[in-house]
Amino acid sequence: MSDQHNVVLLTFSDAEAWHPAFEEAQRLPGLRFAAALERSTDGLLEAKDTFGRGAGVATVGSGLLGGLVGLLGGPVGAFLGFAAGAALGSAAEEHYATEAGAALIVLSPRVPDGGALLALEVREASPAPADELAARHGATVERIDEHAFTEQVRAAEQKAEEQNAEEQNAEERKPDEDA
Repeated sequence: MSDQHNVVLLTFSDAEAWHPAFEEAQRLPGLRFAAALERSTDGLLEAKDTFGRGAGVATVGSGLLGGLVGLLGGPVGAFLGFAAGAALGSAAEEHYATEAGAALIVLSPRVPDGGALLALEVREASPAPADELAARHGATVERIDEHAFTEQVRAAEQKAEEQNAEEQNAEERKPDEDA
């Protein structure tokens, strides 16, 4: 079986049950990102924890590469190259974090009242490890192909942008109440 890039959702009816599963999920083969969402019995949603494999690698790697290129300009060039490379790497990581936040917003309706959801971005050679993790911790499993999920997130972002534009247009069309 070839690797499948999926978003694997583990849903827990008990809000506290996700803790041990989250720790164990960090060791899943192919895991890139994990997030835990919890909803109180009164409906309040909270992002409780996140884990990203390789977090900071882009920033440090870009900084080192920039520093090496900057060595051509001497010590000051190396410093400036490192700083520029680190800034570019940091921007890439910030973009990824923004995308992850949008994805969690899309997933929020799937979190049951008084329950929790673990969202795992994983490249799976086999569904067995995640399925076994879910079974050990009493969670239900749902898989969404990463490409299909990305399209869902982009559609939600576009809809939000359109709504914001409509709200701004409505505000601009309002007569000035102070006059």
